[in-house]
Amino acid sequence: MNQDENDYSINYSINISSDTVDRPISDNPAENIIIVGTAHVSTKSVAEVEETIDRERPDVVAVELCPARYQALTEKVVTKKLSAKDILSGGKPYYFLVHWLMAYVQKKIGDDLGVDPGAEMLQAIKKAESTGARIVLVDRDIQITLQRFWHSMSIWEKLKMTGAMLTAALGFKGEELDIESVTEEDVVTQLIEELRKFAPSAARVFIDERDAYISANLLDAAKSSRVVAVVGAGHREGIKRYLEHPDTLPPLEQLLDVPKKRFSITKVLGLTFVALAFATFLLVILGIIKGAISPYMLLVAMGYWFIINGVLSAAGAALARGHPKSIATAFLVAWLTSLNPMMAAGWFAGLMEAKQRTPTTDDFRSIMDAETVHDMLDNRLFRVLLVAALTNLGSVLGTIIGVIVIVNVTGIDPTDTLQNIFNNISDLFRFPQ
Repeated sequence: MNQDENDYSINYSINISSDTVDRPISDNPAENIIIVGTAHVSTKSVAEVEETIDRERPDVVAVELCPARYQALTEKVVTKKLSAKDILSGGKPYYFLVHWLMAYVQKKIGDDLGVDPGAEMLQAIKKAESTGARIVLVDRDIQITLQRFWHSMSIWEKLKMTGAMLTAALGFKGEELDIESVTEEDVVTQLIEELRKFAPSAARVFIDERDAYISANLLDAAKSSRVVAVVGAGHREGIKRYLEHPDTLPPLEQLLDVPKKRFSITKVLGLTFVALAFATFLLVILGIIKGAISPYMLLVAMGYWFIINGVLSAAGAALARGHPKSIATAFLVAWLTSLNPMMAAGWFAGLMEAKQRTPTTDDFRSIMDAETVHDMLDNRLFRVLLVAALTNLGSVLGTIIGVIVIVNVTGIDPTDTLQNIFNNISDLFRFPQ
């Protein structure tokens, strides 16, 4: 396995001693691994990491980071522009939201304690560099984890998880927890069990799968080296079990597989709104054919459809403080995207916003420092996502209101018209007497 791409760590309870030890390398890789279980915003964890590396003098320091998180933590990141496709395609807006919320909550906890998130990982990296130990990144790529996380959850789990993170990000108080106790085994077990009850799919992806992935990389790194592994306390027991029973490790290819898109409730709702719009115009056309509605009313219906969809979609873009061209784009395309299940008004408005105010990787990092809604709206990445989201919301409202207005203006009776359609179809299959 490529050691530059992966990084894993395992947690054991360690008695700290100031004495330096010289452990022989065992033929059993698991015996060459010393695990430090940490809380990511704990001063105690930072000290424990430093003392353990000083005492053990390992050949390898393995940290619970992937290359992207390692670069972000060590500030070895080159600022680059983010393409609109990278931001808006697939489920990327949701991945950005989840990643930001998790990082934001962790940063707020760290601010309260006076500790930067990931300080213990950074200390492990610095100590490895100062002692000449090789640094191995053993965690799975964060993007793969987030994609597997989002695809694995039911709509109910997604709503609960997003709500919980928003509540934490907005500062609503819950049960108090001593951060320094998070590395204690009984506390860790309790927290993990609570997560399994709250969102079992999230626990499987964030804990169980990463336990396996980290364990495999640790065993690989420890074949001929003494390893100190620095990982979050929540991974301790899972990694320990895999080290003791490596035959139970799943194939890494299975853990790196990104699930394909599946049919979801959001797609069902989208198709429902499109079908509703098509059905409305079909009823108008049938009314014209039957002579119950004048052809002029079709133009009136189209006019209402264009204005209502355009105004509400543009209002969404404006509420997000979008660029004037983004607002105009939302207004002009909404009538058409509401009739096409393959397009969304927010996607076009978001593309225009990204073109006018191109986000960079700096925006993704700086959003963590936002303290107010105004600060967040000044962030170009957040603005693109918000323009897309609120434009889509306006388009949905425009579709619903547009259908109601057209039905009232044209005077069509949906029930009566649909009954006539059903009767005509039945007549086609009726045998002559």
